[in-house]
Amino acid sequence: MTRQAFPRRVETIHVPPIKCQGIKTKLVPFIATNIQWDGRGRWIEPFLGSGVVALNLGPTEARLSDTNRHVIELYRAIQTGRITHLTVRESLKEMGECLRKEGEKYFYDVREHFNESHDPLDLLFLNRSCFNGVMRFNGKGRYNVPFGKKTERFRQAHVTKIVNQVRWLQSVLKCNRWQLKCCDWRESLAEARAGDFVYLDPPYIGRHADYFNRWSDADAVALAQTCSRLPCGFALSMWQENRYRKNSHIDEFWSGTTVRTYQHFYHIGPTESLRNSMIEALVIREGFAAPESSEAAEDGGRRQGSVQTSLF
Repeated sequence: MTRQAFPRRVETIHVPPIKCQGIKTKLVPFIATNIQWDGRGRWIEPFLGSGVVALNLGPTEARLSDTNRHVIELYRAIQTGRITHLTVRESLKEMGECLRKEGEKYFYDVREHFNESHDPLDLLFLNRSCFNGVMRFNGKGRYNVPFGKKTERFRQAHVTKIVNQVRWLQSVLKCNRWQLKCCDWRESLAEARAGDFVYLDPPYIGRHADYFNRWSDADAVALAQTCSRLPCGFALSMWQENRYRKNSHIDEFWSGTTVRTYQHFYHIGPTESLRNSMIEALVIREGFAAPESSEAAEDGGRRQGSVQTSLF
């Protein structure tokens, strides 16, 4: 069986069907060219989010988890074949037509139904029709993002785009030995063993980035301490600085690691005025950072426009 080893080039980035804050689509090539791992163990991600990193890197064996049960349940349903790209096509066409006829009332009816039944197809609809594609839940665990005001959202082209994303996700989940689990990061990291590699994308400390549950300074410190005791390699994504301030957490709690950086634009909000330059850091355990080279810098995406993003 061929194992995916790193560093390596990732030419085309596929976008998963679920959108959420802090998605690492643009950083996938950067991550792939900056870590060094033979791929013989498991890829462990305790903060899965949309899953864009693992899905595009395609490790043969993985343990993927998140506290957001709804995304995990959707991906499990796709993995087992209970939900397919054909199921999604039928569902979004029907729900899109209802949205076109009934407007925002229908959106809020679906949102209420989801908060009671937790239907994964409802989540997919809400995620693609809510305000700015935000994934957010209140303190009681209820999806609370308002309507995105586009009643014509699910035109044929848009439905086809989502269907293709689900079809790609379906193929990746079926081709690899991946375990999907809803659990706390501590439980996930407790299972790490020598030969594994851990990729961490926790909520960004010092930034408003909650989307399902709370993340405190104490949590961030506990994560750093836990990682220092891991029996395997790891890499952590974290913001380093922007034009307003620098993140001191990296220097204080991740000493003795290799830090590689990538500059891109961070955008969350409805207008271009909210787009700001951000320097992202990839904090890598000593001994697991790939050698730096001009080729790695290019492949890692420091040169804008060097990576293609697929609609599929």
